[in-house]
Formats: sequence, C-alpha cells, structure tokens
Amino acid sequence: MYGWIWRMLPGNLVARGLTALVLAGLVAGVLWYVVFPWIEPRISLDLTTVGR
Repeated sequence: MYGWIWRMLPGNLVARGLTALVLAGLVAGVLWYVVFPWIEPRISLDLTTVGR
C-alpha cells in the first residue's frame, strides 16, 4: 500500500518526501482535532480493571 501511495505522488524524491510529510501531518491533524474528540465520549478511558 505504501509503495502504491509513493508511486502516485508527483515530482522527484524531494517533492515526494515533502508531499508525504504534509499528507501525514494532515492525517494526524484530522485524527487529533476531529476523530479523537468525537470518539472520546463514546469510550471510557478512565475506568480500569487492573488493581483495586
């Protein structure tokens, strides 16, 4: 899968690297600001089953 994405990116090695970094940053930003806040109330991260 990663090879296919790398081949689909335009430009030379430097341009592909920068594009890949920007895309990874966009994915991380969407996860951080959209997906994680949406999912957090739906799962209980505060409850533990280990210990007392």
